[in-house]
Amino acid sequence: MLPEDCLSTILSFTSPEDAFRSSLVSSTFRSAVDSDMVWERFLPPDYPEIVLRTVTPLKFSSKKELFHCLCDAVLIDGGNKIFKLEKSSGKKSYILSAKELSITWSSNPLYWSWIPMAESRFSSVAVLRTTDWLEIGGNIRTQMLTPNTTYGAYLIMKISDRAYGLDSMPSEITMEMGNHQVSSSSVFLQHQSSKKRMEMWKLIESNQRVLSESEDGWMEIELGEFFSGENDEQLKMSLMEVKGCHLKGGLVIEGIELRPKD
Repeated sequence: MLPEDCLSTILSFTSPEDAFRSSLVSSTFRSAVDSDMVWERFLPPDYPEIVLRTVTPLKFSSKKELFHCLCDAVLIDGGNKIFKLEKSSGKKSYILSAKELSITWSSNPLYWSWIPMAESRFSSVAVLRTTDWLEIGGNIRTQMLTPNTTYGAYLIMKISDRAYGLDSMPSEITMEMGNHQVSSSSVFLQHQSSKKRMEMWKLIESNQRVLSESEDGWMEIELGEFFSGENDEQLKMSLMEVKGCHLKGGLVIEGIELRPKD
């Protein structure tokens, strides 16, 4: 049997999932897996900064415990973002709250209201009262994410029972990285299919997105997929419907989530 420190070194070049499995082999492996050397490699390089940015101080006595803490979604940056590590890979995920997004006229209470919602992970969400110009945008630097990883970006939202005008025209979705457009598509903001939606669908030539419901009851739209390489670039995501010139309301925005797809 190899010395424990050698086992720890070898395990640090695997993945968190492999390390968890190895800990079941024997007490020697379990002790090697518990080493800070292993979990230092699994934590992102900027973890000290992330720990300082948490709203509630984290309690941990080892790097393994810290990894587990960060695998549970933690509020950072004054409660306006959520950070999380994927337990199997250690890759980063973020949720940008609605307050972190650029929402046209969101500061005008005639058009948008900001209210607390029990099922939201943030202190408040943006609720569309009425507007004829729907434009929601978000951005993030790719250096905040795990390098060389394929990510998906998702708008987290709800459509109220009293919503109106959201499905009259498809909303346009775009994603840009640096000066290049990564993807463009459209989506009908509606709970479920209808005859009108299906008729409109046939008139649109671009790629269509669909709403999906997550386990926590929120709905999400995939805004696009991108690869975070080694370079630091600005990623911009947007959803807008400004061509219909009709009033619409009843949209609830929690934020935009960026999570690994591989």
